[in-house]
Amino acid sequence: MALEILAIIDYGMGNLHSVSKALAKLNTENSNKYEIIVTSDPVVIGSAAKVVLPGVGAFGDCMANLNSYGLIDIIKEVAGRGTPFMGICLGLQLLFDGSEEDPGVTGLGILSGMVRKIVAPGLKIPQMGWNSLELKTASPLFTGLVPAPYVYFVHSYHAVPDDSRIITAVTNYGGDVTAAVGSGNVQAVQFHPEKSSATGLAILANFLRS
Repeated sequence: MALEILAIIDYGMGNLHSVSKALAKLNTENSNKYEIIVTSDPVVIGSAAKVVLPGVGAFGDCMANLNSYGLIDIIKEVAGRGTPFMGICLGLQLLFDGSEEDPGVTGLGILSGMVRKIVAPGLKIPQMGWNSLELKTASPLFTGLVPAPYVYFVHSYHAVPDDSRIITAVTNYGGDVTAAVGSGNVQAVQFHPEKSSATGLAILANFLRS
């Protein structure tokens, strides 16, 4: 019997090797329930049981690449029809309407709101390194985590949703900074779970089980 596909979207930008390696390790430990495929093929993404959108770099460059790869419509389609979907780092920011990093560039618009520059007087921007999470609302990604778990961040911008109730975790960096969001099947984290030791692996394992 063919395995269900877990698609990691490849649009020429993203920490694909680290993410795919971490998911492959967890998949092996979980009896290889999925075929993990790094792909830019809309057909494969559209047929996947679960989808991951990673991202590093600039908001505008990533949106331009998603457009040139012909992936915007299929991402909106799979997210809209209920496929379990996880955004990672810039993959979270791309879900929103736009970003102050690249004014005028339209985001995916799957979640309503804008991405804003972190305001943290006296602190270095980007936020780079380990910081703790304050879990706000229920998320399937955070099942079983210890209180105030530490994860690894590298970012200068964060999402400011129109509906603050979709913020599932914040971190304190000169004030509350959005660390994770979730709405139904669409869950996303600003930090790098693949670089966040046991906590990050637990989050990815929760996505595999979700």
